[in-house]
Amino acid sequence: MGIGRSGALGAACVAATVVLSGCVPGDAGSPDAKSVRVARPVATRTPHPYVGKLSFTYVGARPEKETINQVVDIKNDDEQSVVPVLAFTPLDKHHKVLSQVTVRTVYGTDRGNVVVPYGYGMEILRFSGPGAHQVADVRVRVVSVTPARIRAGIHSVTVQPLDVHGRKVDKFSRFAALRLSNADDFPVAVRLAYLVYDQPPKGQTQQAVVVVPVGGLIHVPARGTAEVKVTGAAATAVARYSDGPAVSIKPYNSQ
Repeated sequence: MGIGRSGALGAACVAATVVLSGCVPGDAGSPDAKSVRVARPVATRTPHPYVGKLSFTYVGARPEKETINQVVDIKNDDEQSVVPVLAFTPLDKHHKVLSQVTVRTVYGTDRGNVVVPYGYGMEILRFSGPGAHQVADVRVRVVSVTPARIRAGIHSVTVQPLDVHGRKVDKFSRFAALRLSNADDFPVAVRLAYLVYDQPPKGQTQQAVVVVPVGGLIHVPARGTAEVKVTGAAATAVARYSDGPAVSIKPYNSQ
């Protein structure tokens, strides 16, 4: 998940607290995670069966170099791919709500834009407003969950930037197209985001300051490839930020 050309961004991982319509979250799956038990509210109806099979871990920064910050890891214990709609509340190190901080998503889990496979998925968060650099944890609320119409891939789709002549270049270049490769034995559907990251002072997490979609919903055949031309706003962003210190091209399962 490397995003930049320099610098470790280390900080401790912190598990998100979770409100799941009366369900109690389990182990978030990280040795540094804190399991948080949520009091059961009075239920007016039976929670959706998929809800209790999702759990979340917020990771401000991983100890490994060149990894993405401000990530919510999503664990899906259901055997099928699902589409959640999530709501995020930012918390400080004392687990108090930062009411003036706005949370935005890169992939769109807050509007049902992401398909989460059996196993693990992820979301990248962006914080803005007074207190944005005080975010230490994130509370996740599941608004709804539905079964996916398109199965998410077992393996991540890989992305290769290409120049105007179809030659391979790196993500820091002014690329003109992207070649997507699917290692699975079934077709998948993904969307692409071109991300530009800030260069924060030591001790603060790095976040995406520019997020631009590349193309629309892209269908990649089983064990095959698909090419997407970089046009419009995406081409403008690539022209402006190419050769920058911290950019990323991220595919994510969608429908």
